[in-house]
Amino acid sequence: MRGLCFQLRERSLAGIVGAPSSIGMKIATAISAVFFVTASLRASEAQSPISSSTDFQKAAMRLRENALLKLEPQVVAGTNFRSGFNRYPWKRGIVTTVFWVGERPTANNPVPNYKSSWDTRWAQNYGGLDSPDPAHRRNFIPAKFVPRQNPFYIALPYNDVSRGTTKSEARRAIPWFKQTFERPGKSVLKGRWVAVRRGNRIAYAQWEDCGPFRTDHWQYVFGNQRPLPNLNQGAGLDVSPAVRDYLGMRGKNVCDWKFVEARDVPPGPWTKYGDNNTFVLQRRGVNLFLVDRNNAYGMRKRLE
Repeated sequence: MRGLCFQLRERSLAGIVGAPSSIGMKIATAISAVFFVTASLRASEAQSPISSSTDFQKAAMRLRENALLKLEPQVVAGTNFRSGFNRYPWKRGIVTTVFWVGERPTANNPVPNYKSSWDTRWAQNYGGLDSPDPAHRRNFIPAKFVPRQNPFYIALPYNDVSRGTTKSEARRAIPWFKQTFERPGKSVLKGRWVAVRRGNRIAYAQWEDCGPFRTDHWQYVFGNQRPLPNLNQGAGLDVSPAVRDYLGMRGKNVCDWKFVEARDVPPGPWTKYGDNNTFVLQRRGVNLFLVDRNNAYGMRKRLE
């Protein structure tokens, strides 16, 4: 009987060591399985006789399998498609202002928005003025035309490109830089998806311009700093009229925001329009790595 127990221990160790796990887990699992099987066999012998060595071996293997099932971690596939939503932290309590494509300069917004930091023909490519006047809007888009770009857009006070080349700090500051960088002077930020929260509502939008006021504050956008003082009470986020309307904003508000991967963006009005829209492009069947590289990796399935 002792010889048979010894053989069973050896088989348990050999079977467990061959499993794909770390060395520490192998040793711990093997030892636990051996003690479990040995103790269970002794208890079984005391309670009921085993008629033959064959029955003994079968009983031992069943006990070993039960031990492994109890010791091995259970992997449960997530059913929530937004299970990766918490990869990036929320920026909380950020003064948020509204801006729009085609906006004329004002005292608190000295830069016109006919062009963006990454698109010198922004208003033309969008299709016209994205009027913020509620009387001129229907279902989150302008009443007079269907925009050729996503009407859900935002601006943050950092630009990774300056004078035709990529800024030196971009490589270490931007979390997804290595994945999406293609060549010097091409932004890895344009079009990235952001979640904006006000109260119990969350809108999703694409990063299409830089501001308010600054284009160099990477310590806030990607770090732990707060927005710096400016003419709009330290505003650190600009949102489009569509984002404003979805969140129920009235002028200047305080919101939270965070980066999200494209795969974690749920269906909504932000997935319907625009030649720059990741989801429109996906429905068209185009190669995202060619036309929307900044979001292509973020659209991959989590288990790939």
